[in-house]
Amino acid sequence: MNQNLYALLARGFGAPQECAIEVPAQGDQPALYYTWRDVEHASAKIANLLESLKLRPGARVAAHLDKSVEALLLYLACLRAGVVYLPLNNGYQAAELDYFIGNAAPEIVVCSPANHEWVKALGKKHRVKRVYTLSDQRTGSLLKAAALQPTRHKVAQKKAADLAAILYTSGTTGRSKGAMLSHGNLGSNVTTLQTTWRWRAGDVLLHALPIFHVHGLFVASHGALINGSKMIWLNKFDAKRVIEHLPRASVMMGVPTMYVRLLDEPGLSRELVRRMRLFISGSAPLLPDTFQQFESRTGHRILERYGMSETVMLTSNAYEGHRAAGTVGLPLPQVEVRITRDDGSTLKASDVGEIGAIQVKGPNVFGGYWQMPEKTAEEFTGDGFFKTGDMGKWDANGYLSIVGRNKDLIISGGYNVYPKEIESYLDDQPEVFESAVVGIEHRDFGEAVAAAVVLKPKASITPQALIARLKSSIAAFKVPKKIVILAELPRNAMGKVQKNLLRDSLKA
Repeated sequence: MNQNLYALLARGFGAPQECAIEVPAQGDQPALYYTWRDVEHASAKIANLLESLKLRPGARVAAHLDKSVEALLLYLACLRAGVVYLPLNNGYQAAELDYFIGNAAPEIVVCSPANHEWVKALGKKHRVKRVYTLSDQRTGSLLKAAALQPTRHKVAQKKAADLAAILYTSGTTGRSKGAMLSHGNLGSNVTTLQTTWRWRAGDVLLHALPIFHVHGLFVASHGALINGSKMIWLNKFDAKRVIEHLPRASVMMGVPTMYVRLLDEPGLSRELVRRMRLFISGSAPLLPDTFQQFESRTGHRILERYGMSETVMLTSNAYEGHRAAGTVGLPLPQVEVRITRDDGSTLKASDVGEIGAIQVKGPNVFGGYWQMPEKTAEEFTGDGFFKTGDMGKWDANGYLSIVGRNKDLIISGGYNVYPKEIESYLDDQPEVFESAVVGIEHRDFGEAVAAAVVLKPKASITPQALIARLKSSIAAFKVPKKIVILAELPRNAMGKVQKNLLRDSLKA
């Protein structure tokens, strides 16, 4: 049986003339409509082009592109042709791309026309076979080369263990590693989520996420494709445009920052989202305050879930029933999640609130890091569990909460301090919009707790006043020795706070 992920996704493709993807009109650009036949034929043309290049088995195709439907079609073509897709953040600059191309050694690189000259130079340096261009305006040498290819293509035979994609970790705490995801990893997750989140006939996905990451590509796009659901496709997130198109959608997936931006829009109301079935949040922690404000404004409780580049989705709050602010819910079907103490023992259900290291196992968990066998071995336990690097705890309902990364653990004067706990106290302050806590070197304590906060509009408070309040609420060793007030926290493209950058600035 062919385990190619494309064959699985294509089961959901609707009738040939049914609209699969709509790119709404903007400015002087008219709306674009793609039928399922368009998706099938265009991805077949690109797949045939790739096969005509006689690439080696397991060849990588790197995509450094602005978001577009054609970029999605390139991904589908890679699956069809059985080559390995390598999505790269379109914000990466030359030095960063130099590392990724050198490390992954792709045979093909597809980039935006504006970056062609310097990407071509990197391609020459790393002996890339071809460098194509592709724009978000449906132009570029890739489409030109594929234009004369047939619209029929036989999907490559693949086993579940065969590599489908390499996804580089976000690199917020160090050099990025390439997580190797197989057709089976991605296929098992998409079928699980289709059932868990109750995808149904007639669903319409409002797609406003980037597609170089798990969330936008492997969760949002896969979910709509396998279900045969129309996507309203926004090439970039814009709160006003999301508000404009929400009345026609039933599902939206976003990062917390998107929901904060939507709450700033006066048009967000219960009437506006009367057709919406499900709002999902992930990629970064959703503040309980945002959760509560959104429910108050719209009547919808945002469903928060937990996933990683290495595992796709792991847990989810319930579709029906309890959705708890500040938690990421229960393990998905076929996924095992355990929390372990420093001594290796596993927390029981009765150990409510005790913090430990999160480990996971399941058909969705990646096979290892590209070209890093020693690192791969280090990150798996003897019984096959992946060490996520996240710290967590169970609540009384068996729901998982993430309290931070184990690398973010602060040991101050011999005491363990978990940044998430301190952040929750800071975020509870009426003047504080959000916060981030890190450890910085300290002569006496080894490490000291330091924090950066962003205040709410028109709010005013001094760092000294915040420190004084915390002293009356938490143990002295947990109180930040230093607090700075920032206009915004440094984040990557998926909304994760870049604590390495924050730590460096607080040291200074």
